[in-house]
Amino acid sequence: MSDATFTQLQDQCRQGGAAAVFEQLAQTLRDKRDFHKLFDALCLKKKYELGAPLHRPTSFDDVPAEKRDEFEAAYIAAAREVANLLLKDNKLGQSFVYFHALRETQPLRDAIEAIELPQETSEQSEELIDLAFYKLLHPVKGMQIMLRTHGTCSTITSLDQAYMSLTPEQRSACAALLVRTLHADLLQSLQREVQQKIPVAAPVTTLKELTAGREWLFAENNYHIDVSHLHSTVRFARSLSPTHPDLPLALDLAEYGVQLSPQFQYPGEPPFTEFYAAHIQFFKYLLNDNRDEALAYFQRQLENEADSPSQAMIAYVMVDLLARTEQLDKALPIAEKYLVSADHDFAAAFAELCEKAGRFDVLLRNAEQRSDLVTYAAALVQQK
Repeated sequence: MSDATFTQLQDQCRQGGAAAVFEQLAQTLRDKRDFHKLFDALCLKKKYELGAPLHRPTSFDDVPAEKRDEFEAAYIAAAREVANLLLKDNKLGQSFVYFHALRETQPLRDAIEAIELPQETSEQSEELIDLAFYKLLHPVKGMQIMLRTHGTCSTITSLDQAYMSLTPEQRSACAALLVRTLHADLLQSLQREVQQKIPVAAPVTTLKELTAGREWLFAENNYHIDVSHLHSTVRFARSLSPTHPDLPLALDLAEYGVQLSPQFQYPGEPPFTEFYAAHIQFFKYLLNDNRDEALAYFQRQLENEADSPSQAMIAYVMVDLLARTEQLDKALPIAEKYLVSADHDFAAAFAELCEKAGRFDVLLRNAEQRSDLVTYAAALVQQK
């Protein structure tokens, strides 16, 4: 920084006092785009006005209790100004520090949404992935960038690691992106193989149509896409809602998977030990495609399972399906019999199910059986 800058501050101090110094300081830092120092300068100005010590401009510790609200308001205003200046200067990662502290990340999310997908990996693309996906500002955009720059395998691994940190809506959106991507890739791969053998084959839009009557596509353990990617994508697709437009694509993927050689049909945990067959029934239930048969598939597993933890896993899937399709009266008996006693953490979810169904009588009975006075009292007053 030049000597002239310091001279300007001295001149302002002589001519206009402290207020002029702070105005000159702030403008100088804006002009030099030194926005982090600008934040310090704006807080410094407020501390001077409050008569607080100036050696730690952004600290609350030395601000008198009766003046903290006023300092906090200035602190927030300074952070908001700096966050937006950094965003305008395309320093997205640096702006996040301030937006996150303010809990006002929507402007940064909007900026990420507007950015074109990068064609290859770079420092900028990695920053975008960190902000969008790992910092949860825009997980779907982050996944789109990962798919473009890192490929499907890395993207699926990242989604697996971050899955529990996502909201249900974010999980659904990320799963839908994978479903669409994998379905399009698989459809293209299959069409290419069919056309090589049958050049006049009519184009279709589903894997089920494309594979119908063409068992030779799977002969000699043949497959048309990475089977581990298929397995993971079908598993993620369980987060799709019954009305999601990509749910039929998920079913299509499962119906392709069930035709693969058994060595490529990796088992899952109950009730998805028959991985693709079970997912077909799961997706059909959500799609209201022969629901009675689909539910019976899981009911048979529940009745034939002797292991209590496995029973609970099967029951959870059934309750989830019934609750998501608003069949709460059918969900409650299963939840009460298999889940509340097996998993104490499920008690709150059971109470919520009872409330949504308006069945406080069930909640009262169950709470009394479990000697849960708090839940009993809550149910009692809500029933009244």
